[in-house]
Amino acid sequence: MLRLLTGFLLALSFSTALAQVTELVPAASRDADAILDSLPDLARQAIPAYREEDRARYLNTLFRLQGVAGDHRGAAETLDALVRLRMASDPGSVAPLRVFQVAERARIADSGEGRAQAVRVRDAFQEVFRPLSDLDASRSLPWLKGDARRLRSDLHAAADKAVGRARIPLADAIGLIRLRHLLSTFETTDPFVDALVDEDDERRYAMDLRARVRTPDGAEISAIAIRPRGARAGLPTLLRFTIYADDAQAIVDARSAAARGYVGVVAYTRGKGRSPQAPVPYERDGDDARAVIAWVTRQPWSDGRVGMYGGSYDGFTQWAVAKRPPAALKTIVPYVANNPGNGLPMENNVFLFVNYAWPFYVTNNKALDNDTYFDGERWDALNERWYRSGASYRAIDRVDGTPNPWLQRWLQHPGYDRYWQRMTPFGREFAKIDIPVLTITGYFDDGQQSALHYLRQHYAHRPDAEHYLLIGPYDHGGAQAARKPATVGGYAIDPAATMDTQQVTFEWMDHVFHGAPRPALLRDRINYQVMGANVWRHAPSVAAMSQERRTLYLSAAKAGGTYTLSERPDVPTTSLGQVVDFADRETSLGDHYPDPVVGKTLDASSGLLFESAPFDTAVEVSGIFSGELHFTADRRDLDFSVTLYERMPTGELFHLSYFLGRASHADDMRVRQLLTPGRKTAVRFDRARMTSRRLQPGSRLVVAVSVNKNRFAQVNHGSGKDVSDEDVRDAGPPMQVQWHTDSRIHIPLSFPDAANTEAQ
Repeated sequence: MLRLLTGFLLALSFSTALAQVTELVPAASRDADAILDSLPDLARQAIPAYREEDRARYLNTLFRLQGVAGDHRGAAETLDALVRLRMASDPGSVAPLRVFQVAERARIADSGEGRAQAVRVRDAFQEVFRPLSDLDASRSLPWLKGDARRLRSDLHAAADKAVGRARIPLADAIGLIRLRHLLSTFETTDPFVDALVDEDDERRYAMDLRARVRTPDGAEISAIAIRPRGARAGLPTLLRFTIYADDAQAIVDARSAAARGYVGVVAYTRGKGRSPQAPVPYERDGDDARAVIAWVTRQPWSDGRVGMYGGSYDGFTQWAVAKRPPAALKTIVPYVANNPGNGLPMENNVFLFVNYAWPFYVTNNKALDNDTYFDGERWDALNERWYRSGASYRAIDRVDGTPNPWLQRWLQHPGYDRYWQRMTPFGREFAKIDIPVLTITGYFDDGQQSALHYLRQHYAHRPDAEHYLLIGPYDHGGAQAARKPATVGGYAIDPAATMDTQQVTFEWMDHVFHGAPRPALLRDRINYQVMGANVWRHAPSVAAMSQERRTLYLSAAKAGGTYTLSERPDVPTTSLGQVVDFADRETSLGDHYPDPVVGKTLDASSGLLFESAPFDTAVEVSGIFSGELHFTADRRDLDFSVTLYERMPTGELFHLSYFLGRASHADDMRVRQLLTPGRKTAVRFDRARMTSRRLQPGSRLVVAVSVNKNRFAQVNHGSGKDVSDEDVRDAGPPMQVQWHTDSRIHIPLSFPDAANTEAQ
């Protein structure tokens, strides 16, 4: 959390667009330290030279220049003006400014008064925070901590670039000054923040930071509970149940709920935090979270009602509880929820490398093993070493040199069998879920398949389910964030897409528990942002997102170097060959993950490419594409990918959606049905990613179809053995695949006009 907050503040530091490139002369440029010593003089020169038409942007830079120049009273006044301006136009952007207000006020008090720094910071903190409501304070407190070590390193690196230069552009000078200001802010406040936050919390809340909940089988669950101080009656409780044991973040989340008039509870998976047992991911979370809910209802501060919320793993735990929902559970709000066994550690029965390091992260200790998990060089190197070695997927931890027992446990279940089915609702169990549900996910969330699995199964088994979907152009982190990143994978999201996930969550909770209106975006069951159109649309079902499903066929006809997507099948049906050498571990095949979203270049590794005719008018692709592939292979199995792109009139590619799966499990994820070599086979796929995008006239659709063989997933050699046991010795001669031109792709299309366009 600390790393994320500091990174966001740092991003804010460089957000201002500078119109001019006036050059300033640093006082000295012989080394980085001399440049840093010159920054106050540089700031004083920059103040009269700096210009910016946007008032908020101007003030956002000016207070930093004033602070480094030593004019702390001026900086504090500029900050106050900026806060007033943002409160009127964008209240959510005020919270990050509070730390600067505290620091600048503390520095004003340092001007000749001789008071200790601790006293100055305390007085400044109280001046800023005491007038704030519980809600405003809860939004602001997490921004008070910064990573001074990282900032110091970044500042010296930036100064090093200016060494030896007689003159530097104003933009570079202001960049250095902003970094200096951000670092000095945290150097001023950091030593005292923890005690000040504790004091503020004590004034506002009753807190139990070391609660333990005993489960029916005798285990202990670690929990944190925070409630408004002085509440005179029982309150509904908002529960986040997570494996990501981080007390600082748990306090932020529980406090956020308490600031809105709820009891906030965060509880950890068995074995995490102060729980004495060994960490157990997935397997016991449903029962253990139900035990926490039962504990909540026995507390004097509870009114007997509980809502759950949270993202990723925390989304899974909500569905794990909903498998047998207790009466006290009144709603769930899962963001980007994962579904063990069908989303991770495998997707459509294909185990994915992206999940490999995760068991170490969550089970190596009682908290989180950040050092191991974020060792990108180790995992990138392992990824490459394993692929090039030709070793089986089951042997990957031997390639790494560290046993991965949880991976080995999961590899024993390559089908979606009872092991996985016991963790979350399965089949008719969805029919029992009669509470309102709000699912939030993103078009570029790698866990979207899991989130939509729950939604579609809930509708399938309970057609009247009060289950809402909110989806837009977000990745896994962005879908959970209060403030959405401006770009994802090179795509600049529409202004309409910048909804606040936390705000929507609490509006939903107020709707369920207090009868408030539904969040404004939830006008129907399916609520989706149309990329490129800057609008939200609303539909009663996934199918109703589009006006038609257009069927396009893979054709052997060529145009412009690619095969064509045709509205009519080839007559007679023909086929296109693909040769896959599994013994060759220098090259890869198969493209699916949207990285980048815009600007990807297709080549032979993407597989066979099929392109449609250009659209004459604007169209919208909204929903889930699907299809049926007909092929003949000389093996007993294969993994395949189907990826959907827009080729814009400029020639750039926009990644719309994808599917990755195993042919032998196409009909049933539970039971493997091997292929007959040499016999024509048809496999259907319909678990692709949802998307919504307006295509301009002249755009085309591009589909890439391929056997999947790369370092990001298991390699299915097609022998018929458990894929986890196959290695390069099972490669044999190159696989021969014939993709037949009666294969078809179904595209959900709509045709926008003034009648169905509504700006949000």
